[in-house]
Amino acid sequence: MNKKSVKDVYLGGKRVLMRVDFNVPLDKSQRITDDNRIKAALPTIQFALQEGARLILMSHLGRPKGEVKPEFSLKPAAKRLSELLGKPVKMLNDCIGQEVKSVVDNMQEGEAVMLENLRFHKEEEKNNPEFARELASLGDIFVNDAFGTCHRAHASTEGVTHYLESVSGFLVEKEIEYFQKILTSAQKPFVFVLGGAKVSDKIPVIENMMEKADAILIGGAMAYTFMKVKGIDIGASRLEDDMIETVKNILDKAKQKKVEIILPIDHVITDDIESAQNVKTTDSQAIASGWMGVDIGPKSVNLFSEKIKGAKTVVWNGPVGIFEKEKFAVGTKALAAAIAQSDATSVIGGGDSAAAVAKFGLADKMSHISTGGGASLEYLEGKVLPGVAALTDK
Repeated sequence: MNKKSVKDVYLGGKRVLMRVDFNVPLDKSQRITDDNRIKAALPTIQFALQEGARLILMSHLGRPKGEVKPEFSLKPAAKRLSELLGKPVKMLNDCIGQEVKSVVDNMQEGEAVMLENLRFHKEEEKNNPEFARELASLGDIFVNDAFGTCHRAHASTEGVTHYLESVSGFLVEKEIEYFQKILTSAQKPFVFVLGGAKVSDKIPVIENMMEKADAILIGGAMAYTFMKVKGIDIGASRLEDDMIETVKNILDKAKQKKVEIILPIDHVITDDIESAQNVKTTDSQAIASGWMGVDIGPKSVNLFSEKIKGAKTVVWNGPVGIFEKEKFAVGTKALAAAIAQSDATSVIGGGDSAAAVAKFGLADKMSHISTGGGASLEYLEGKVLPGVAALTDK
């Protein structure tokens, strides 16, 4: 990686302004239901504190749309971080202003404070230069360890880099290394597993992966538009009419490039997703009228798993069924297990794929699970992430 990392700079006694991704899910009583994002930032936080930094942490939470809304306070995150670190993390009432400045000025080496939700200020998402300058004035050096927000040019990810030397934290460094490897030197055979609901969301990633992958396995609701183009009956399954021409082009291009596009050969189907009373498995690719595909079937699981078994590199983005419902989770679970058991370098794009892998208890069997759904997708599309591009070059 040609960007400076937190290991490349001296932190002792410095005010270290660190962007983390503590956008964690909360229940109705403001309790954190999943603290993985906080745990993911711990190595960089602990490193900075051990080096004697005065650590100022900042994050967003939810979408308060530029207004102060108590239910989006970062207090629960600061409290959980204190427990994980075994030392107090002082929670501040704002992220800019005189009160914040005076707390930061009086910090001792090895202390940490948490700024209040950046998105309580509308200037954050607008990347307002004045707001960015005010945030930057709190630190001597900026560390970005929030990969999940690197695809957004906000004040706390891109704006502050105009005023401070800017380096990656360990989490961002690891994400960049894995994605760079995938894009520039992935070991062959390279299998890309793609799922999720919409073809339209995944066009750029399919096009970029056709330049890299040997096979693209497509499941989830997006598969039915591909099947329709191939003249296969899809019953009442989800169809994106406006994507028909685009899908035709993708299939033509794949043929030219000799990239295998593999679709499900059987399906789990239902006539009502909500009640899921009637659920059966088709014995062919076709789906009868009035029924909709909700998962890949057992033959497809075997076909996909065989492809995964023979791969040296597997990248997975998007579940292949409605995995949140037990009855429709079998295919996604089986593919997660196949990836976990394979000898391949496995990279799981964040979001639903990461949630699925965690749900099935297979997270520790994967080479890398991205912490950013949108950011990982944009990386795989070949886009430059503003939060990464803005970091100081080595």
